[in-house]
Amino acid sequence: MKVVGLTTQQEVFIGSKEKPFRINEFLIIEDKSQGELMGEIVETSSYNRYIPLNINDGMVDSSVLESLNAIGYNIDDETIHIGKLRLLNEAQYPVETASDVRSPKFYEVKDIMVKQRPDEGLVMGIIKSTDEMIKDMDNELRDISPIFSDGTLIAQKEIPFIFDIKSMHQYPHIGIFGGSGSGKSFGMRVLLEETMKLGIPAIVLDPHFEMDFSNSAPYLDKKDTVDFSERFQCLQIGHDIGVKFKDLNTSDLKNLLDASGKLSDAMSNAIDMLHKRKDTFQSFNDRLKNLSRGQDIGSTQKIDKLIAAEQNYTEIERLKDIKELFDKYDKTCPASSVKGIIWRLNRLYNDGVFSNDINAIYDGLNTGKLLVIQGNVRLLQVFSTYLLNNIYHKRRDYKDAQYKNTAGDYFPPFIIATDEAHNFAPKGYDSPSKSILKEISQEGRKYGVFLLLATQRPTLLDETITAQLNTKLVFRTVRSSDIQTIKEETDLTAEEAKRLPYLRSGDSFISSAIMGRTFSIRIRAALTTSPHTINPFDELKNMKNEKNDKLLELIKDKLPITDLNMSNVIAEIEEENNNEKSFTSKDLQQALETLVKEGLIEKTKNAFATTYKEKQE
Repeated sequence: MKVVGLTTQQEVFIGSKEKPFRINEFLIIEDKSQGELMGEIVETSSYNRYIPLNINDGMVDSSVLESLNAIGYNIDDETIHIGKLRLLNEAQYPVETASDVRSPKFYEVKDIMVKQRPDEGLVMGIIKSTDEMIKDMDNELRDISPIFSDGTLIAQKEIPFIFDIKSMHQYPHIGIFGGSGSGKSFGMRVLLEETMKLGIPAIVLDPHFEMDFSNSAPYLDKKDTVDFSERFQCLQIGHDIGVKFKDLNTSDLKNLLDASGKLSDAMSNAIDMLHKRKDTFQSFNDRLKNLSRGQDIGSTQKIDKLIAAEQNYTEIERLKDIKELFDKYDKTCPASSVKGIIWRLNRLYNDGVFSNDINAIYDGLNTGKLLVIQGNVRLLQVFSTYLLNNIYHKRRDYKDAQYKNTAGDYFPPFIIATDEAHNFAPKGYDSPSKSILKEISQEGRKYGVFLLLATQRPTLLDETITAQLNTKLVFRTVRSSDIQTIKEETDLTAEEAKRLPYLRSGDSFISSAIMGRTFSIRIRAALTTSPHTINPFDELKNMKNEKNDKLLELIKDKLPITDLNMSNVIAEIEEENNNEKSFTSKDLQQALETLVKEGLIEKTKNAFATTYKEKQE
C-alpha cells in the first residue's frame, strides 16, 4: 500500500493492488520525514481500465492516476483499490507521496480505542473494520461482545467498544438517535443491560412496555444467559406506584394538573388559594366541589334560603361550608377555572395516579436496581413530572448537604432513561416534564444524575437538551431534517452523514467527547429480548392454529359427524362442558368446514348426507 496523488496535512489517497479498503479502517503512513501518521479510511473505490477514474465526479483525479503509474502500478492490467484516508491528527506539512502504508498493531491503537476495562465500563459492541488488529489484543478484551447478524450469533472478531461511564462525570448524558427499525431500541436495551451489570441505579420511562429484561435472548446458549431478575423491576403507574396526594406541595400539584391539561393563569391562582398543606385528595376535591356548587347556586342569599329549607343536619352543615367557601373565594376563583381544576383532578384520579406512592422507587434506587416505569405516553408525562422532580431534588439535597458539611439522608446517583424523548422534552413548546429534564441536562452532572434519551426525531427534541448530550449514538436515519440536526450536533463528517440512510440495523456511529472522535460500531447481541418480538403475522397464524387445535380436540372422539346428527353432537359437547360451550348447527358446520379447509379432517358427500370424518393417512 502506498500514498498516491496530491497530499495535504489532513487527507491523502492510498493505493493498493492486494486488497480493497474498508470504510473506517485504521492505517499507519510511514512518512520518512514526519514518522508514523495514523489515519482512518473515509472513502473507498476500486479501479480498472474499464472504469474511468472520474466517473460520476469520482473521488480521485489525474494526479492519482499519474502517481499510480510512477509508483509501478499497472493500471491497464490490474484492479487498483483506492482509499481516502483522513489523519487522526493533522500533520506538520503535506504527507510525502509514495510513503508506505501498513495496518497498525493493537498496542498502537489501544489508547485510542479502549478507554476502560470491561468490568468497569459498558461493553456496547465492536469497532468495525478492526479485525486485523486483534492478534495481540489483551485476553480480557476477547470474547466479550458477540454480534447478532442475519439471524446468527457471531463470535467477536474485532476490538470491543467499551464506553467509559465514569467519564460521564465530566461529559454527561447520552443521546440515541435512529429511525424505526434502525436498532435504536436494541442499542438502548444493551446499554441498560450493561448498567445493571455494574449495579448502577436507573429509572426507565417505558411508553411501549418493552423494556422488560425477564426473557433471555433465544439465540444464546444456556451457559451464556444472564439472570437480571434481581437487578430490575417493572412498575406500572396506577397499580404498583403513584402519587401520595398528602405529600404534594402546591407546586407539585400544579405541575401534575398542568400535565393532565394546560392550566390557565386563573386556574394556577385558584390552586394557590384553595390547596392547603397536608390536604388529602378527598379534602381538596370536596373543597373544589363545594365551591363549584356554591357558584352554581349563584349567591349567598340563595344558599341561605336552601339552609333554611333543609331538614337534614348533615346537609345543613355542608351548605354552611359551601356558603363559607363561596363568600371567601367566589370573586378570586372564577367558576370556569374551578370546574377546569376539578376535571383535571378527576382525570388523574381515574388514571390511578393517586392510588399509591413512590416508596418502591426509593427502595429500588437505594439497592442499585433498574426501575422500569410503565404507562402510556400521556400518563408517563404526568407522572414523570412529579417523580423526576422528587428524586432529582432528593439527590441534590443530599449533595448540597455534603458541600455544606451538614448531615443529610443518603440518596444515590442515578440515570434517567427514556424512549420517545421528544414527547417528554419537545422543541418549540413547553411541557411539564421538559422543565425538569432541561434542568437535569444543565445541572445534573454536579449531582450525579445523568440522562439517556432515545428518539426517532432528534429535530423535535429540545435544542438545549440536545446540546448537552455529550455522547450520541446515531443509527440509520432517513429524514433530511434529522440528518442536518445530527450533523450540527456531532462531529460526523460529510461522508459519514451520507451513509446514515443506508446503515444496517444495529450499526451505529458513536460521537463522544469521552472518546474524542467518532467511531463506527456494531451493537453487541443483547442478552435479553423484548416481550413484543413475535411477528404480528406469525401471531395471527399461531392463534388460528391454536383455535383449530382446540376445536379438533373438542370433536375428534365424535367423528364421523353428519348433517343428520349435528344436534346430538352439540348436546354431547354442551353436556361435557357444563353448558359452557354452546353451538348452533350453523356454528358447528362452519367450524367443521374450517377444519376441512386446513386439512385436519375430511369431508365426503352423497345423496343422503354430508359426512365429516378423520383424515386418512
